Amino acid sequence: MDSNIGWELYRTFLSVLDEGSLSGAARVLGIAQPTVGRHVAALEKSLGLGLFTRSQTGLMPTEAALSLRNFAESMQSTAAALERAAASQGDGVRGTVRLTASDVIGVEVLPPIIAGLRDEHPDLVLELVLTDRMQDLLRRESDIAVRMARPRQELLVARRVGQIELGLHAHQRYLSRHGTPGSMAELAEHTLIGFDQTTAFVRSAGKSFRGWRREAFALRTDNNLAQLALIRAGAGIGVCQAAIARRDDSIVRLFPRQFSLQLETWITMHEDLRHSPRCRVTFDALVAGLHRYGNAR
Repeated sequence: MDSNIGWELYRTFLSVLDEGSLSGAARVLGIAQPTVGRHVAALEKSLGLGLFTRSQTGLMPTEAALSLRNFAESMQSTAAALERAAASQGDGVRGTVRLTASDVIGVEVLPPIIAGLRDEHPDLVLELVLTDRMQDLLRRESDIAVRMARPRQELLVARRVGQIELGLHAHQRYLSRHGTPGSMAELAEHTLIGFDQTTAFVRSAGKSFRGWRREAFALRTDNNLAQLALIRAGAGIGVCQAAIARRDDSIVRLFPRQFSLQLETWITMHEDLRHSPRCRVTFDALVAGLHRYGNAR
């Protein structure tokens, strides 16, 4: 096996895996389709492995290709982190910071924090990745993460910024049409908005609120922004962050004493980035901004 395989071959390999065809990978990479084919052939020759087979739907990855995917993605993340670090060299706060957060935090909470950060440091570039997936900071998939659980990995700098409260809410339009439930038991008579797939957090919450189960929901989605939008539209009763709901007087909180969930909030980054000016100022801005948000009343 050739031990001197260029990174561009792995980059092309990943694009073909993602797109399922040479032509699709060529469009994504901005290179000619024959070049993509040559890259794949060169990588197969260097590795001594067949990576794809042709089918009616396109190129199908072999078992060998699938087994290599994580390693190639790790190389891709490292290459991107190298580019971000290189772009930040020089005086002052400059360069790119890749930040990951959940969809609700990214859409409803982070924008004013990011706006203030950019006003103070105009040479800073922010890449915002909205996902509930725990992007791996150790593999440099992102530089900084806002997480709703304490990180377990070593080699991470982590700061707890408090708790974000979740509660039951409904729009006044819904309550005017269907009435306000007088007790938790009466929720069974209402249109409930909730999850589709069970997660560890959902299982934990279900221990405290036994009626909050998938079968009780008339409207189901695992997208938190979609749940929030349904509440705002007056579609039913659902769970959202109390601080977001307080921004709109037409959204009413129900049973605040009986139904209250707390999300621990952490800001984390790789310890190697603690002395990076671009990451340090971003980390500090997130800590301060999310602390204000979590304690707003």
